[in-house]
Amino acid sequence: MASTPRLAAAAAAFALASAIALPASAAGIEVVMNQAKIVKIAKPADTIVIGNPLIADASVQDATTIVLTGKGFGVTNLVILDSDGNPIVDEQVVVTRLAANSVRVYRRADVQTLSCAPYCESSYKTDAERTSEAEMGQ
Repeated sequence: MASTPRLAAAAAAFALASAIALPASAAGIEVVMNQAKIVKIAKPADTIVIGNPLIADASVQDATTIVLTGKGFGVTNLVILDSDGNPIVDEQVVVTRLAANSVRVYRRADVQTLSCAPYCESSYKTDAERTSEAEMGQ
């Protein structure tokens, strides 16, 4: 009986991993900038939450099909809940370029991803970055 909780935990982990029809990876769900990716889930979704909608967007195709679109470079998360409020999917979403020409800048808790082809630029700029660039340009 001691192995029953382990089996239940393993079954739950397998169910979550197989809930999305994508290969398991340490990076989560990878989406290419300005492209869409289909995410199939095992149970009907009731609520879909994207951590930062400036990085990725999710739209409902049907109750078990979600379309993720990469909008800006970076990392956010996708949470899908069933009608009882239980999580079906809780995964990181990584939006990248087709080419791996990017750099991540870490400033304490803030992370900024720059696309470097040929110059390093951010596709999503915070208000502080815009203000700083405007002041530097004067």
